Amino acid sequence: MKRIGCFHAHYSNIELIEKAMNKFDVELVHFVDPGLDRLKGDRGFTKEMMQKKVMETLDWISNCHVDAILLTCTMFTSIFNENDRSYTIPIIKIDEPLFGDICKMNQPVIAVFTNPNTVNGTMKQLLAYTKVKGTAIDVEPFLLDHTFELIMQGRSSEYIQAVSEGLMKIMDKYPEKNVVAAQLSMAPAAHLVEKQRGSFVGNHLVSLSDYMQEMAALEPKS
Repeated sequence: MKRIGCFHAHYSNIELIEKAMNKFDVELVHFVDPGLDRLKGDRGFTKEMMQKKVMETLDWISNCHVDAILLTCTMFTSIFNENDRSYTIPIIKIDEPLFGDICKMNQPVIAVFTNPNTVNGTMKQLLAYTKVKGTAIDVEPFLLDHTFELIMQGRSSEYIQAVSEGLMKIMDKYPEKNVVAAQLSMAPAAHLVEKQRGSFVGNHLVSLSDYMQEMAALEPKS
């Protein structure tokens, strides 16, 4: 059985990843650090300090007898630099499966966020990803203001409702564009909108399991 270390910025991501990986014979070991998101706005707390803490945690997880590490927070993936440290196990970014899906879309894309601190980093990563793949895309970010604090306060139902309403408003305003929920925490809202509207909303969990199966050589449950 493979063992995957999952590094989260919030406990709410655990259930989402457990559901996405349920079909595999795999053990998920969860590491959660919500403090980084709480400190990010403090005076004197720099990107370098955050990056140092993230890298220290990755070093710790990599020594905990895991076969791969999954970064589930877009804030973590945006500051993780593969060139700064080499690991003997795969470090998988939650954004990469979604980036792959976006590159396959043949319409303009709106990438929707709830956390303002992840927008610039994720968009920068997306454009770097498309450059490597040699793919030209038409994508613009959209921030749903005053929603992320709901999930940070543990008000999950209110968060899902607010995000789903926001996604539907964007879909109504831009019917000619593909709408993508650009953070893992938004996946339940994306699924709710799909159920209510019958329209596709891109999100991390759509292709994560297949991507993880390939990257970490996972076996389906017998």
